Amino acid sequence: MTKKELYEHPGWQWCTFEGAELHTLLLGLQTTFREKIEWLEEAETLALQLRAGREKKKELKNRKLK
Repeated sequence: MTKKELYEHPGWQWCTFEGAELHTLLLGLQTTFREKIEWLEEAETLALQLRAGREKKKELKNRKLK
């Protein structure tokens, strides 16, 4: 790969704020509504698991203090 090819690769452009924003918009245009719903469901599941983990850790910490 030449230096020119390397700098023309879109990955370099996506590493800037503007490039990341454009990449996100491009992904949004390329995904279906169903894929977006599935992504949101997975994100919600992850958020719930993280919350449960934090609460469990907090509960265990409180037990140790008593």
